Amino acid sequence: MEQVNGLFRAWRLLPPVGHRPPPDKDESSKNMDKRSELKKVRRLVVKIGSSLVCAQERLSLGRFRSFAGQLAKLRGRGLEVVLVSSGAVAAGVQKLGLTTRPTTVRLKQACASAGQVTLMSAWEKTLEAFHLKCAQILLTADDLADRRRFLNARNTIMSLVEMGVVPIINENDTVAVEELKVGDNDTLGSMVASLWDADLFINLTDLDGLYSSDPRKDAEAALIAEVERVDQKLLDSAGSGGPLGTGGMFTKVRAAGRLAERGMASLIANGLTRDVLERLLAGEPLGTFFAPSKKRRRAKKHWLAFATRPKGTIRLDAGAVKALVERGKSLLPSGVAAVEGLFQAGDVVTLTDGQNGRELGVGLANYSALEIQKIKGLKSAEIEAALGFSHSEEVIHRDNLVIFDQDG
Repeated sequence: MEQVNGLFRAWRLLPPVGHRPPPDKDESSKNMDKRSELKKVRRLVVKIGSSLVCAQERLSLGRFRSFAGQLAKLRGRGLEVVLVSSGAVAAGVQKLGLTTRPTTVRLKQACASAGQVTLMSAWEKTLEAFHLKCAQILLTADDLADRRRFLNARNTIMSLVEMGVVPIINENDTVAVEELKVGDNDTLGSMVASLWDADLFINLTDLDGLYSSDPRKDAEAALIAEVERVDQKLLDSAGSGGPLGTGGMFTKVRAAGRLAERGMASLIANGLTRDVLERLLAGEPLGTFFAPSKKRRRAKKHWLAFATRPKGTIRLDAGAVKALVERGKSLLPSGVAAVEGLFQAGDVVTLTDGQNGRELGVGLANYSALEIQKIKGLKSAEIEAALGFSHSEEVIHRDNLVIFDQDG
C-alpha cells in the first residue's frame, strides 16, 4: 500500500543488478541451492493481482478454482497460507454494468464497495469446494501505521490461521482515498508478510517475472532469474513504463526489496503457469527470486522504517548526525537544531541533516514538538529545569530509531 503512500521510507541503495551474463556452473549451483531452500517454507503469503482473477475484464471462476485448488494442496501439506487478493474494483465495474474502468476516486470507491462482496463470494465458493474456509480482512494505511492496530491485525491473522482458515486480505479501498492506486496490493502484501513474519512472499502476476526491459515492447528483454540486491537503478528500470498499470513492476520490485531487508525471500512469477505455487515451492526455476539480505532488520524497526506516518521533522546538528550515523547513539536534546510540525510524544518523526536536509531515518519521539523546541541544544541534565519534568534523557532512544542506510 503506498497507499501506504508516504508510509514507506527509502531504504539503502545497493550495488546495481543490471544485465547479467549467463551464469557459470558455480553460480547456477548456488542459485539452485537457494531455490531448494523453498522446500522448507511453512508460512506463506501469496498475492494475486487483478489480471489473474479476471479474463477479458470479467471475474473468471475457472481461475478462482485453479488457485483454490493450489491453496488446498499447500494446506494439505501443512503449510500456513495467507492470501492477498486484488480484483474488487474490477468486480465492481462488472457488477455495476460500467463499460469502462472509472477514473474518479468516488467511482473507484463505489466499484470497490460493490465488487468486494463479489470477490469474496467467488473465493468462498471455490475454497469451500476444497473444504477450506476463508475470512475477509480489509486494511488501510492507518491500520499499518498505528502500532496497536498493526499488532491487532497480526493477532487476527494468526488466530484465523491456527483455526485452519485462509485469511483473504485486501486494502479497504472504499475508505482509502489517497492510497487507492493500481499496484498497491504489492506493498500491502509485503507488509502482511512482514507483520505475520512469513517465510516467503509470492507475488503472482501475468508476466513470467522481472525482465531486463519491458518484454511487451522489447523482443530482446531477458528474464532475470535472481536478484541479490534491490537498488535504485533496478527500481528506476522497473518503473519506466511497466506493462502492469500505474503501479506495475515497480511496486513489485520495491516490495521485494523491502522484504529482503526484513530477511525474507520473495518471488515474482506468472500466476497463469500451471501449478505455479507447488512448482515454485518445489524449487523449480520459475519467475524471479529475490534473495533475503544477510542482515535481517528487526520487526519493530522494519515497521518504523516502512509502515509509519511521520508527523513532523527533527533537524540535527553535525555532531548529532555523526553520533547517530557513525556511532549508533540515541538522539539527545543537545543535538537538535530545529523542529518542524506539531507532533506529540510517542509520534513518529523524520530525522534530517540540518546542514543539507538529507533524510537520515525515523524514530519515536519521547517529547512533543513544543517540548523539544524548549529543550533543543540543552544537555539532558537541563531538561527538568526547562520543562518542569524529565521522563527521558533522550529525545529519541536508539531502540526506537532507524537509520535507513545501516539499521538492522
